[in-house]
Amino acid sequence: MILDKFSLKGKVAIVTGSNTGLGQGICKAYVEAGAKVVGVSRRPSDETAKLCGKDFYNVIADLSTVDVIPNVIDETLKKFGKIDILVNNAGIIKRQDSIEFSEEEWDSVLNVNLKTVFFLTQAVAKQFIKQNSGGKIINIASMLSYQGGIRVPSYTASKSAIKGVTMTLSNEWAKYGINVNGIAPGYMATNNTQNLRQDEERSADILARIPAGRWGTPEDLQGAAVFLASEASDYVNGFTLAVDGGWLGR
Repeated sequence: MILDKFSLKGKVAIVTGSNTGLGQGICKAYVEAGAKVVGVSRRPSDETAKLCGKDFYNVIADLSTVDVIPNVIDETLKKFGKIDILVNNAGIIKRQDSIEFSEEEWDSVLNVNLKTVFFLTQAVAKQFIKQNSGGKIINIASMLSYQGGIRVPSYTASKSAIKGVTMTLSNEWAKYGINVNGIAPGYMATNNTQNLRQDEERSADILARIPAGRWGTPEDLQGAAVFLASEASDYVNGFTLAVDGGWLGR
């Protein structure tokens, strides 16, 4: 049956940025689809744990440094014995006029959004190859993987790079049965967009551009996240799927 191909029963997923927003929504969707989930977060994911129950395990890690990667892998294997899915969701944003943008602001965003993403993905792919099991990797990109934006040069750079790295890794790792894809959320009602949503003029401009007429929610991303983690997407590789209420089509 076709719906069976969307099941994640028996799978183990790592989801970074699990304590709020999109990461929390993805964790919940994966548990509902049958997976066991390791949520990685800088602060305890207590609310996510309550939503997900016994099939959720939280690893506390500061993803601004690659030093935490071995522990994330080890904790996952110790708890659940294998890895089948990785979702690189954790990310930060710094808003500042580009003419005033500092080196610290640049490096802090690129470290979390690109450097740690790449090396965590590499570590998980090595585990997939060791298991001889294939696997699914999903990178959370952005509308700014396709557009320039304003006042977010390091974020735009990181998310444009994520889209490119997703394609590169899909080319290299398809022979191992590893699928690497991305999801580009549109304007979502999360912590990262709180300031935009509170700016009445800016929020109105954004909503006027979205054909759906509303900000997205974590629930809006769940279907795409389950699809790209499941057997149903076995022949999808190297693509970044926009979940944006029609923003890019406008």
